[in-house]
This record gives sequence, structure tokens and C-alpha cells, in this order.
Amino acid sequence: MPIQKSDFILVDYTSKVKETGDVFDTTSEEIAKEKKLYKEGEIYEPKLVVVGEGWVLKALDEALLTFKLKKKESVEIPPENAFGNRDPEKVKLVPIRRLVARGINPRLGAQIEYDKRLATVRTMGSGRVTLDFNPPLAGKTLVYDVTVKQKLKTAEEKISALIHRRIPAVEDEKFAFKVGKANVTVNMPEDAFYVEGIQLAKRGIALDIQRFLPELTTVKFVEAFTKPGAAPQPKKEAKKKAVKKPKKETKKKAEKKPKKTAKKTAAKKSTKKAAKETS
Repeated sequence: MPIQKSDFILVDYTSKVKETGDVFDTTSEEIAKEKKLYKEGEIYEPKLVVVGEGWVLKALDEALLTFKLKKKESVEIPPENAFGNRDPEKVKLVPIRRLVARGINPRLGAQIEYDKRLATVRTMGSGRVTLDFNPPLAGKTLVYDVTVKQKLKTAEEKISALIHRRIPAVEDEKFAFKVGKANVTVNMPEDAFYVEGIQLAKRGIALDIQRFLPELTTVKFVEAFTKPGAAPQPKKEAKKKAVKKPKKETKKKAEKKPKKTAKKTAAKKSTKKAAKETS
């Protein structure tokens, strides 16, 4: 089945500059280490993409509609459809002393913030530096090697992926949630309680769920603090304790007794009547 707009898919990709072959982004830890892009703490895994939502470059987003599941595909994106063409007017010469006065120690090839804009240090010499305010990939043709690993179909799969997208530092299997007709309740694991920006992440999760699963109008988050060493009550036992004997059984028993008494009374009456007739 082809990829369609609004599909939830998990993709593996490696992106590189066509002119040089330099890899600048990847979901593969092995490739990241090989190309010396690996960052400690970075999570390398298939990325969630909702097709048509602009979560990737527009040209790549459109190309996904032509891809097939579990087949490696490649797409070439020219500069005008990627990060734009280079603008010579965005290249400035700045005295080094001006940077030093602002606490900036420029290094060749480094990215710095200058006048509230990001710039790349292109050259250094004669007391001046060349700052390039163009995006680092401006003017480059990009090549994306992509494999659509999985298409998510059920509401549970989509909710799990949306949670993991906002809180990637915690394994998705640690989140338990229950989906109702119009609501979903997410039980937060203790690992997530102190994640930086967790409140914003929860709000983002709620908005994502309400947007992509519009039938779910309410999203609840439950944070339970368990006393260390306290064993949680087994679910089966809790259910047994909660169940009470139906009142109907008591009524039936109460109804049976009068019936037995009525039968005995009738038997006594018939015995007395027979005795009278005999006499």
C-alpha cells in the first residue's frame, strides 16, 4: 500500500551533500560514528514523520508519497528546494577585536552568534574575520537515502510514537496509557518526572493527540509516587476485593425460604383434612 498524506511512518535516513559526499545528518548510530558525527546523549533511531505536516523538508515530504514500505529510496533536492541559494550580501568582514570585546573567541569553521544571528567563521587574518550569515547548507544540493521502516495504523501505536517524539529520553514501553471513547489517560513513569521541560512536553503531547486523533478530546497525565519498598497490589487481587456479591443472590435465598414454609403449611392442612374425612 503506497504512502499517503497524514500517514504516520517511521523512517531511517542518511543525508549528505551531493557535491562533496559529506554526511550531515543520520538516524544510524553506526554511520554517525563512522562519519564522526556521533554526539553523546543523542538518540539514533527511526524518526516519526506524519506525511504532509512539514516535519521534514518540503521536497522530501512530497517525495515520501512515492516511496514504498521497507525499500531504500533516494531523493535529490536542489538548493532552491532545500536551504536556498547563497546570498553574497550575507557575508561580512568583522574586526576580531569587536568579537573579543563581546566575549567571542572565533575559530575557523565555528558557528557563532553575532548581532542575534548565527554565522559561520569562514576566514581569519589581518585582524579580521569573515562571517557568513547564510545557512551552512545554503547553495548545496542534498541527497537523502531513506527507508520507510513502518507505517503506524492503530491509535495506540500513534499515541506511543507521539509521546516518544516529545520525551525521547525515556523508553516508550515505560509509558502506560488507556484509550477511551473520547479520552486517553497516560501514566507517567518516574523516569519522566524530572525530565527538563516535561510540562511543555506534556502540553505538546496533548495538542498532538488532539490534532491527529480528533475523537480524543481529553488527555490526562497521571503521576504516581510509590513509597520505596512498597509492593504494588496485584491487579487480580484488587479486582477480587472490589467485587461484591450481587444483591440478587440474597433476594433469591430469602425468596426460597417462604416457599419451603408455604409447602409445609399446605401439607399440614391436607393431613388435617384427611383425618377429619376418615373420622
